Amino acid sequence: MTDVSIVLVTHDSAGDLPVSLAAALAQRGVAVETIVVDTASRDGSPDLARRLAPSARVIALEENVGFSAAMNVGIDASTSRYVLSLNPDCRLEPDFAAILASRLDARPDVGSASGRILRAEGTDLRPTGRLDSAGIVFRASGRHFDRGSEEPAEGRYLEEEEVAGATGAAGFYRRAALESGRISTGFFDADFFLYREDADLAWRLRHLGWKCLYVPAAVACHRRRNLPSRRRQMSPVANFHSVKNRFLLRINNQTGGEFFRTLAPTLVRDLIVLGACLTVERSSLPAFGWLWKNRRRLWAKRREIRQKVEARARAA
Repeated sequence: MTDVSIVLVTHDSAGDLPVSLAAALAQRGVAVETIVVDTASRDGSPDLARRLAPSARVIALEENVGFSAAMNVGIDASTSRYVLSLNPDCRLEPDFAAILASRLDARPDVGSASGRILRAEGTDLRPTGRLDSAGIVFRASGRHFDRGSEEPAEGRYLEEEEVAGATGAAGFYRRAALESGRISTGFFDADFFLYREDADLAWRLRHLGWKCLYVPAAVACHRRRNLPSRRRQMSPVANFHSVKNRFLLRINNQTGGEFFRTLAPTLVRDLIVLGACLTVERSSLPAFGWLWKNRRRLWAKRREIRQKVEARARAA
């Protein structure tokens, strides 16, 4: 068995693959298998991946099923004890996987890990001096953030510590943790399609008793496309899923206690989102219809997740 399976999901990613795929193949200190899952690209990404990485396994899907479902395909095809989810616009330093694997080898209670992710720019994915993510955190209000996002990198978040979760751009997961959290819609919930799927998995794994470790010695660079500050420049599809998934995230994971503790700030935020969908972002309004149409299935999935959490608690 290899140590780490790197699963890279692509969609019209030919411009980024020469850098991101080369960095994945250059990982040292661990045995790595590389799997590329392409979601119906029109720019030749699968063929380019085969040329750039003859040793990699390339899975070309016939339709764009979204990041979550494509990542599930890659994880199912992988064989290693650790899985590294990778975005095509993310470049890993050569020892990224080895550092995180060694830390999880020493901590059997840790199910996932986040490195120190710097914001990148350009086709060479060069670092900008700003942070992209120092791990996912959840605030008292119930909202989740990539810690340190857009902050100057120098002197910040230099200590190893526990966080709530790892960003999916370069998330590092113990296979046993992923298997324990797998639900009917996959390791990453395929209903999310894109956006917030990493926070959903982080919340689920945390309820299942797994910890997430932030390890600043493991460094990567990510040219993030979707940010709250750029919402008006984001595609209608991304905004639709962002709205849908803010509610889906809570349907999947929020306990009764968390619901009441965060009720006031959450209600205010939800009203703002609804108001925006009724006025300036009407393309996202169908998100509410999607949630209503799928309400019975979503509630059944919530029961499935809660049963997993309760069974894990009884076994502890």
